[in-house]
This record gives sequence, structure tokens and C-alpha cells, in this order.
Amino acid sequence: MNHKEDLISLIIPTFNGAKTLPKLVEELLLTFKDHKVEIVIVNDCSPDSTHKDLKVLLDKYSNKITYLKFSKNFGEHNSVMAGLRHCEGDLMIIMDDDCQNGPSEALKLAEHSLENDFDVVFTKYKVKNDSLLRNIMSKVADISAQLILKKPKDIYFSSFKSVKRNIVNEIIKYEGPFPYLDGLILSITKNIGSYEVTHNKRELGKSSYNFSKLAKHYSNLIINFSTIPIHFFSIIGFTITLMSLIYMIITFVEKILNPDLPIGYSALVVIIIFFSGVQILFLGLIGEYVGKVLKNVNKEKQYFIDFIRKKND
Repeated sequence: MNHKEDLISLIIPTFNGAKTLPKLVEELLLTFKDHKVEIVIVNDCSPDSTHKDLKVLLDKYSNKITYLKFSKNFGEHNSVMAGLRHCEGDLMIIMDDDCQNGPSEALKLAEHSLENDFDVVFTKYKVKNDSLLRNIMSKVADISAQLILKKPKDIYFSSFKSVKRNIVNEIIKYEGPFPYLDGLILSITKNIGSYEVTHNKRELGKSSYNFSKLAKHYSNLIINFSTIPIHFFSIIGFTITLMSLIYMIITFVEKILNPDLPIGYSALVVIIIFFSGVQILFLGLIGEYVGKVLKNVNKEKQYFIDFIRKKND
């Protein structure tokens, strides 16, 4: 089947991408020269020269690029949501701005997706050339997604993926302030494929992901799309209560059998500290849920756009 007439939208969220983005855009347009293509770039309020550099690219490729700039930093998934709402393609390729997923790999992914009937195709890597911290957090998130979201084991939640128009139309209906794209995809379709690509080493720039951002991303995964953490703490609470009851009976029996047994001051302190810690942890988790519910009730926006220029404008 000939898919040359299908419009491919390349969605690129960017933050401090001035060193990599111009080169990536040029190479993408050259690589996809035989396809109908548009590039949608969402600038997550980068403090570097990204905005200035992209204005130059807009003047050069005004018929190919749609550009949005946020008023403040909202995060990668919010940026992708904005890109999906402003694209026109039949197939969307979501990719990072760091050139670790090269244009040739994006073309392979697009052609594979068009030739197959999968609604979504996630990429996977033989070797993932990220920092140790990011690799560890990715592994933790992958295992958590299997347990919490029932993600298939053979699917890796990569940020480099393809999504077809019918799924995008459903995804963009979500208006909550904390979108988790992969969770939304899994709630919409089970028709998901996997495709192996090459993951290059980062040659320019520096990753904006730090522990805080990775932890926030992980928090959205486990809290926004599941009540399992609350069930988990309920089980812990029941178990601790049961253990406490058993310990109380043992202590009572020991005191009867040995009236001269001294009161265990150290054990008492340890038990109090332990239970206090569990209670505080559980209250913190409840607070996370309540805080997110409050922001949803108040209809906090996913993002604010302070600059937009669509292709052909």
C-alpha cells in the first residue's frame, strides 16, 4: 500500500535545545523529503536562545514548521499534549530534541508504523545511551508500569514513538493538569506494537532531566492513573496492626510468666518512631492525591502558550 500521501507530523518538545534543534530540523526535512511532513515544535519556556533560533528556522521553512512557546516550564508531557493538539498529521512521531533518536530512525519508525496496523508503536533499544541515574529511573518506571498500569512486558515506554490519528483524537480530550501520555495510550488501546531502533550517544548539549524531574514523572505514573498505592498502604496498615496485636499478646504473656521482667524502653521508642514514620508517609501520599484532585477541580491548565506560529502563516 502506498502511504506517500499520508501526512506525518513530527512532534518535538524542547527545553534548552538551541545546540541540537536547528541541526535536527534540517536533517529531518532532508530525510523525509519523499514524504508529506510537518514539524511541530513546542518550546517549554527554554531560558537559552531556542526561541530566537527557531524564529530563524520559521522564516526559512514557514510551510513546514508549526512553533509554540509556553509562558513557563510545564514539563515534557504537557508539551507533547500541546503538540498533538496543533498537528494535522495522519501519523504522529513523538521524539526528543537531543538527536539521540536520529532522523533516519524516525523515518524507519514512520514507515514501519504506516505499513502495520498498530495504533501506537513504542521503540525499544538494544543499548540505551543515557546516564546511570536516568537508566535506573527508567527501569523502576518500567517495572512500576507493569504492576500498576498492566503494561505488557515486551513494551518499553519510550518517549520516541508513533501514534495514529484515531488515538490522538482521544488523547487530546484529556484536560487534566498532569497528563501522562503513556498511561492515556494504555487506557485507550491495546493494539500496541514495538520496534527496535538505535539510541545514539548525546553529542551536544546537556540533558535537562534531573532527579527531581524524574521523580515528578514517576509520581504522575503511580498516582494519576491508579489507586494501587492507597491499597498497598491499606495492606501495610492491616499487617502492622496484626503484628502489633501479636506483639501485645506476647508481651502480656511474658509479663504474667515473669513479673520481674523490665519494661522495654528501647523497644517502645523504636515502635513509636516506626509507626510515626508509616503514618507520616501515608499522610503524604494522601496529600499528593488530594492536591492533584484539587488542581483538577480548579481546572488548572495543562499549559499557557505565549507565542504560536502555524505553518503557512
